[in-house]
Amino acid sequence: MEIVRNDDGTLVVPVKQERQHEPEDGEAVEETPAEVGPTTRVLHPGEGGYDEALAEWDLQQNPDREPVVSTASGREEAMAVVHAVASSPDSGVAEAVESLDDPEASGEALRHVLVGGVPSVEAFAAEVAEAEGGDPLPAHQTTKIIGEVLSELDK
Repeated sequence: MEIVRNDDGTLVVPVKQERQHEPEDGEAVEETPAEVGPTTRVLHPGEGGYDEALAEWDLQQNPDREPVVSTASGREEAMAVVHAVASSPDSGVAEAVESLDDPEASGEALRHVLVGGVPSVEAFAAEVAEAEGGDPLPAHQTTKIIGEVLSELDK
């Protein structure tokens, strides 16, 4: 099953089912069928496992993509687009993405941030604040914006 990204930024991820214990010789066999838990789970930005699931979702969008490489210019544009979306939510993600000089490099830089998990997202948010001004965004908000930007870039 693939990960699904909803418009609100939540991710629907598959849940691994626990293995059932096989009875050993001489052990009583339970006649009632084992209960099966849910097969999916909804993750919200900031929730444990969200960043990793978002990186996996992004990889699903283009499984033949080469490993991500972040360049200095791509990272600078990525920081600018995240700041633009965060500071002007009314403008929209599409408008911010259209202003990019090198959308591919910016996307790669954002993917590189996601691959690093929460510590990488927090460090990126601090860099954005330092470069663009203001306070660092919470990691869950930064991750949500990154997901929106990547989704727009993949259109």
